[in-house]
Amino acid sequence: MSSLTASGFAAVPSAAAPQTTSQKTFATGDKTFLLNGKSFVVKAAEIHYPRIPRQYWEHRIKMCKALGMNTICIYIFWNIHEQREGVFDFSGQNDVAEFCRLAKKNGMYVIVRPGPYVCAEWEMGGLPWWLLKKKDIRLREQDPYFMSCVDRFEKKVAEQLAPLTIQRGGPIIMVQVENEYGSYGEDKAYVSDIRDTLRKYWDTSDAKTTLFQCDWNSNFEKNGLDDLTWTMNFGTGANIDDQFRRLRELRPNAPLMCSEFWSGWFDKWGARHETRPAKDMVDGIDEMLSKGISFSLYMTHGGTSFGHWAGANSPGFAPDVTSYDYDAPINEYGAPTEKYWLLRKTLQKYADGKLPAVPGKAAGIICIPKMTLKNVAPIYMGVDSTAESRDVQTFEEMNMGYGSMIYNTELPEISEGSMLHIDGHDFVQVFVGGKYVGKIDRVKNERSLPLPATKKGNVLTLLVEGMGRINFGRAIKDFKGLVGDVTLTADVDGDELTWNLKDWRMRRIADDYQTARRAMTTPRNDVALASNTPSAIGYYKATFKLKKTGDTFLNMETWGKGQVYVNGHALGRFWSIGPQQTLYCPGCWLKKGENEIVVLDVVGPKLPVVWGQNKPELDKLQLEKSAKHNNIGDKPDLNSATPIAKGETKPGNGWQTIGFSNAATGRYVAIECPSTHDGKPVAIAELYLQSADGKRLSRDGWDVKYADSENLQGNHTGDKAFDLQESTYWQTEREAASPHLLVIDMGTEQTVKALEYLPRMEQGAPGSVKEYKVYVY
Repeated sequence: MSSLTASGFAAVPSAAAPQTTSQKTFATGDKTFLLNGKSFVVKAAEIHYPRIPRQYWEHRIKMCKALGMNTICIYIFWNIHEQREGVFDFSGQNDVAEFCRLAKKNGMYVIVRPGPYVCAEWEMGGLPWWLLKKKDIRLREQDPYFMSCVDRFEKKVAEQLAPLTIQRGGPIIMVQVENEYGSYGEDKAYVSDIRDTLRKYWDTSDAKTTLFQCDWNSNFEKNGLDDLTWTMNFGTGANIDDQFRRLRELRPNAPLMCSEFWSGWFDKWGARHETRPAKDMVDGIDEMLSKGISFSLYMTHGGTSFGHWAGANSPGFAPDVTSYDYDAPINEYGAPTEKYWLLRKTLQKYADGKLPAVPGKAAGIICIPKMTLKNVAPIYMGVDSTAESRDVQTFEEMNMGYGSMIYNTELPEISEGSMLHIDGHDFVQVFVGGKYVGKIDRVKNERSLPLPATKKGNVLTLLVEGMGRINFGRAIKDFKGLVGDVTLTADVDGDELTWNLKDWRMRRIADDYQTARRAMTTPRNDVALASNTPSAIGYYKATFKLKKTGDTFLNMETWGKGQVYVNGHALGRFWSIGPQQTLYCPGCWLKKGENEIVVLDVVGPKLPVVWGQNKPELDKLQLEKSAKHNNIGDKPDLNSATPIAKGETKPGNGWQTIGFSNAATGRYVAIECPSTHDGKPVAIAELYLQSADGKRLSRDGWDVKYADSENLQGNHTGDKAFDLQESTYWQTEREAASPHLLVIDMGTEQTVKALEYLPRMEQGAPGSVKEYKVYVY
């Protein structure tokens, strides 16, 4: 028998295994899900099989079950299964069917989210890079080529997983259609095509799979299909009744589910480590279960974006770190945290009988003594392909998905004072005659660099490293390498002259272990030496011996920027700026006796030393300057300026639109906040600007020009006011005096007619702006 919650809904025991009778069904019922005809509350743990070494899959599943969950929720990552067009891999680490069978073995149901787009802070949101070889492709739309590729992929996924649906005796109870499409656009015809594709490959005449779609409460109506179950995504601290209010109005008899209840958040290079209070997470789940609301906890265990699989966020370009710890209840290396124990105590209330014992560690923790990597090969030894063309070519045009490219051309004679202008994705180091001149960093929205005086024929070398492709919003069409003209400008006798550089030589360097191994073993040659990059930039190798194996954390603080491989396994990216300074090395990838480590450093290390420590370092920044946007030289003088709008907002949650009496034109928008409704520090979750015709302006070029106060403790910097994430927010420091000021650089001059403002989503909208003044200049 199932116990009843306070609202009268059945609470199904977390430990209940999928039944073995022939009458197996899962369906959407009247205000509840129905499992084999009985009321069922989904308590799902989101974990991702590519982010967990296969040897640890079962341990992580058992950790979720012991927490009190009854279901595992997974994305299917297209780009890890079809790394070359038409060539699929569902073996080894990619054997998702085996992952699902392990879930069933341990008494857990499974929810499958096969995209084709998944976001997940994963490279290109799960879409394969080779789609971009077709430059005019329309991603996540009814583009014929895109849809044919989707059809082929979804067919292959269904071949692996459709036999494992509950109707066929397996653990899979639901399958998701697309993913948060309302944050991308409004296109019911496209979403319908994805639904039809899944039905074609998952359903049979006697077995219909339960399909659902998820979105935010602010946009789910844009693409909601009548024949699909609708679920909401929101994070800890959200007002749960508000999140479901509109859904209850539209579908009063539908079961309620939060398909992504965000337990924490992801980290970005150059920003503080993200955390969320344990109590807020537990209180939200407790409230949902008390009301019979199903949920999936994103993430219950985040794991690691090994290799080059970490993505990047937008607006702007904010690449994600390797660790996907996510401040989740089960940390990156599989250990329970404070959140785990608090949540387990709460979930015990909704289970029949005692929860299973928490399993021991999957592996012990070891330290590895400091070692110096003395075997060195310069980066040009990794070159595997060379091309020459009049214009620069992207990675995709050079048929490379991930890695670096060396671009060479000759310079004209220019006296001191010339500027190099470049569309560089993502991290460009500039050399003239083999000497380092500087870098152009996309993360900082840099596009130009001053050059020294040059002689005709001096060789310009651009070493371009590609980081993760953007995984969210329209910017997922993210080409790598140089994507446009490279130009020089200089003042010559009072006239500004421009040179469009042509005749390029390009050398491809993939960032896989096979390339690194070849670079370390191939004899050098004089032709390769013409690449004009310092020898410190390149590959470093050492071996080390172990008497016992275990998980460890490789400290990379003395290195620059690049990738690490241990015994052929790609551990992921490192970057000295932090906040992540260690890389998780699973003990199952180490061996007793001799082990190999190879480091590719595209910048060059301060010291080529590595050691393995017994705990991670995920929150240590080593920035060139402060992460705050409070340079006094960037603060505008508004004393004599006239605001384009002023007044007071309404208290409470939800979007508000502030209209201007007249359209205003300028590059910068300044929002002055003299007071809040509750006296707490100012907080703004999201901002949009409308054009004169009432349409939202693109925020891709936005940056923070100035913020008088930013709370770095919670990573509530000014850019959180326009990061496409409603659960993050700009917040001022507690002690900072009013009025507060946030200035946004729109990138170019724009004409604006209104401002859309969203306060924090938590109940009562803490810190919501009361008085306001808006300036455009």
